[in-house]
Amino acid sequence: MSIWWSLHLRREAASVPLARRLLLGTMETAGVDPDISFDLSVALSEACANAVEHGGRAATPPGGPGPDTEAYHVTAYLDGNRCRIEVTDSGPGFPPATVARHRPSLAEHGRGLHLIAELADHVRFRNRPGRGAVVSFDKVLKWRDDALLKAS
Repeated sequence: MSIWWSLHLRREAASVPLARRLLLGTMETAGVDPDISFDLSVALSEACANAVEHGGRAATPPGGPGPDTEAYHVTAYLDGNRCRIEVTDSGPGFPPATVARHRPSLAEHGRGLHLIAELADHVRFRNRPGRGAVVSFDKVLKWRDDALLKAS
């Protein structure tokens, strides 16, 4: 069983619960264990909130803000017994130490990224030079007994 979806969202606070609800609905329909669904939905909410807060260019490009500076992207893949989520923005990127360690610090900022790392099985923070940041994380899925789309 494989399911994937991708969203192009405006960098507005209202987009965060939209992405979270879509993920929760997908997982419930597929039959994913509610505890796993909850962990991934919290991690997704943190990644989206980070993109909303930090995901735009520091300076407005000539000609005004473009569609990429006002938006971010979320893609979720449920493939077999694993879910992988990517959140991509067009902001300044992560501090080099976060990217190098694949783990954020527990400083004043970055606690949401730390929470993502704790809730997921694997996490990666990377920069796309001149094009923003990517948070990708995955988790092994557990299934409800009555799951209709359980991976075999």
